[in-house]
Amino acid sequence: MEAFADVPLLPASTDYTHRDFDALRARLMALVKSVFLDWTDFDVASFGNVLLEMHAFIGDVLGFYQDNLARESRLSTATQRRNVIALARMLGYRLHGAQAATAEVELRVAQPPAAPVTFPAGIVVRTQEVTEAVRFQLLSSVTIPAGANPPRVLAVAEHSKTHTQLFDSRGLADFEAHLDFAPYLDGSARVSTAQGAFIEVDTFLNSRASDAHFLVSVDQGDRATVRFGNGTSGLPPAGTVAVVYKTGGGAAGNVDAGRLVVLEGSFRDAHGHAVQVAVSNAAPASGGADRQTVASAKLLAPESLRALTRTVSREDFEINARRLPGVARALMLTSNEDATIAENAGILYVVPKGGGVPTPALKAQVLRQVTEVYPCTLTFQVSVQEPVYRRVDVSTRLFLRQGASAQDVAMRVRQALAAHFRVSEQDGTPNPRIDFGFNYRDAQGFPAGEVAWSDVFNVIRDASGVRKLGDARMDLTLNGLPADVKLTVRELPVLGSVTLQDGDTGGLL
Repeated sequence: MEAFADVPLLPASTDYTHRDFDALRARLMALVKSVFLDWTDFDVASFGNVLLEMHAFIGDVLGFYQDNLARESRLSTATQRRNVIALARMLGYRLHGAQAATAEVELRVAQPPAAPVTFPAGIVVRTQEVTEAVRFQLLSSVTIPAGANPPRVLAVAEHSKTHTQLFDSRGLADFEAHLDFAPYLDGSARVSTAQGAFIEVDTFLNSRASDAHFLVSVDQGDRATVRFGNGTSGLPPAGTVAVVYKTGGGAAGNVDAGRLVVLEGSFRDAHGHAVQVAVSNAAPASGGADRQTVASAKLLAPESLRALTRTVSREDFEINARRLPGVARALMLTSNEDATIAENAGILYVVPKGGGVPTPALKAQVLRQVTEVYPCTLTFQVSVQEPVYRRVDVSTRLFLRQGASAQDVAMRVRQALAAHFRVSEQDGTPNPRIDFGFNYRDAQGFPAGEVAWSDVFNVIRDASGVRKLGDARMDLTLNGLPADVKLTVRELPVLGSVTLQDGDTGGLL
């Protein structure tokens, strides 16, 4: 033991956050100096220094992997979609994929046909672009009868494409069929074998050995895998498995009216005579939506466990109200948060999708949601009301960058302010930059609602083409004052008028 008594050691105070290359190299150099007193030149390309820097590099890489694993193992900090999918699955939550837009199209021939003209399901209707055309398919077969005048028929088209794949199950338990095409449309799979049609379920927990069930899991690339039972939970397939499914969807399918003008293929009537067919959509396509984002899943997956069957706590009212597709945001206040509210009662403020005032029908739907679908205490009185909006008028004097178009800059500033004050992000998640006054908290956790003057300043200053804002006291005002806008607990800020003045010319933009 005495042989090691004089060997100097590193100090006991170790900073475990210093794990990058430079920090590790410095610590290794300190260790070497404490053990090998004659090793003083660490800048020479010697074999010893190569080994030292190699270990620092390996430590840097291992530290990166360690941090990455720690970050990706928690739903709140995960960034990769595949990890969010896996973590959400542990909570029984499944991310939804893209949704396909639909449109009603009119098919018409040049003159009344002498024989029926049939358009089978699956034919493609698309926009006129050659390279980036948006393609729809007819969902069902339609026919123009012989002699019809006007010779036209209406059909429903969907922004999707149908695929069919065959698999040899070989009678295996837990058989999996990997579908080749993406993005998969949720709920579109139709599975059949010699045993008959199989039914999609969310879990095999309730499946018996004879139940013809299958599961569908979708990966981060929106490719689907169809999985079957093992003979104990779910029936294994036998022989050839036929899977018919759809791909497509997304917000790109919400095309404007009059854009679906191309019908692919040639057509004949029942007598074999060629006919000329035209197509158009009188109304815009609707219902298309992109796949659920990681941010949305990280918000909604934990909430899926917060209020499973009932509405009890204050937050339960907000969560269950937001579960309705027409609700963007909600705030529940009781006498604990607002002394003007009676005991054993509460007011639920509801913001509809896109903002504005909720309709009476939506308020009735929300009331039913929190009192019947997810029952609350019988003696608790709930009132669903429209939100209390606090209008924020913005007025500023700004200076343009050289060569910038005043019209374009004004448009970008207004767009940036509208994005800052919008109710929801494009993926449907609440906009974190604004909230009800009750949800703004100070350092002690008390409500301290306000629209920060500095936040609005930064939004305008960062708009493309803006060189700077004026430095006079009144060069940026919110509601006429160069100060923050204070909010009560029930108020939600919305953008009012925007007045932009060119600092160089003095004119309005």
